[in-house]
Formats: sequence, structure tokens, C-alpha cells
Amino acid sequence: MEQVKPTRMELMKTRAQIRLAEQGRDLLRQKMDALIREFFAILSTVSESRDELEQVSRAADLALLIAEATDDPVTLRSASFATRRSITVDIGGKNIMGVPVPVIEKKRASRKLLERGYGIITTSARIDETAERYEAELDLLIKLAETETAMRRLGSEIQMTRRRVNALEQILIPELKQNAKYIKNAIDEREREDLFRLKKVKSILEKKKKKAREKRAESHEQDRS
Repeated sequence: MEQVKPTRMELMKTRAQIRLAEQGRDLLRQKMDALIREFFAILSTVSESRDELEQVSRAADLALLIAEATDDPVTLRSASFATRRSITVDIGGKNIMGVPVPVIEKKRASRKLLERGYGIITTSARIDETAERYEAELDLLIKLAETETAMRRLGSEIQMTRRRVNALEQILIPELKQNAKYIKNAIDEREREDLFRLKKVKSILEKKKKKAREKRAESHEQDRS
């Protein structure tokens, strides 16, 4: 408060700062509401994808257990080595309410039977099913990685925006309003003091004028006598 100048110019400046801070708070609130809507929309997708992934993962594990129990271990291991390969993933990006989120562009992990690299004559349908189910699981994992990353980034942006809103609402705006109140009170007090001094000066001047008139009147009477 000691650094605040109690002038009308400073009062106007402080009130303008309050309006600007309140506008910024309202815009941030709108942004936060939009981000929350986007967050819950993605959360719904992530929840569904997780449930689907859990089912596909259980089915893939079950298919592998059946293949391990019924097929030749050497053939199964050989097929697994043959299907091992890298997956090319291109990561792009897009903006959601100004928040950059990844977009994964990829080739599907799922392949046709003849594209897996092992001999279809020496392997069973159980091995084919196992490979198919794990490829489907991999597709879902990549899809889930994209949506979960987007959800985490939106969540971080929501928290940061909420902190900014709270800082404006609970710290900056109340402080500016307190400064404005202090300046207004100081100006009012100074104006009251100025008014009191003016009245006092006016009263003194009127008394002097009155005495001067009385003296002139006495002087006229003496002259007539």
C-alpha cells in the first residue's frame, strides 16, 4: 500500500487493471470449461478402449496357452520368431483448445495369413489365431497410447488453467480491489480535508470582511460627527 500513489490517475489505472484481470479470469474459465468437456469426451473413449483391450488381451493370452498346450514348442517358437518385426509409427499433432496433442499415423499391426512370415503348412490354426489376437492387441495399444497421451496433456492444461484462475480470483483481483479502495479512501479523505480548509479560509475571510465593514462604518460615523 505504501507504494500506491493515492491519485485519481492511479485510481483509474487500478480500476482498468481490475476490469482486465476479470476479463482474463472469465476467458480462462471458459477455456477451462471447454477443456473439461474435451477431457471427459476422450476419457469416455479411453475407458471403452481399455475395456476392449482387456478383453482382447485375455483372449490373446488364452489362445497362446492353448497353442502351447497342443502344438509343438519348436514350431510355436519358430513361428513367433518369424512374426517378429518392427512397426513404423508416424507421429503428427493437432491442437485441442490450444493444447498440442499427438496423432499417431501407422500401418495396422494386423496382417494377412501369408504376410506373417511362417509356413502355413507346418503351423496350426491355433498358432494363426494366437498371432491374430496379439496383432489386434497391438493395434489397440497404439490407439490407446494416442488417446491417453491426449488425455494427460488436457488434464495438465486444465490444472494449469485452474491455477491461473485461482491466482487471478484469489490473489490479484482482491489485491487490486484493495488498492482501489485504499486510493479512493485516501482521495476522499484528502478532499474532505481540502473542503474543511476551504471552509475555514472562507470563514476567516468573511470575518475579516465583516471587521473591515464595521471599521468603515465607524469611520463614517466619526466623520459625520
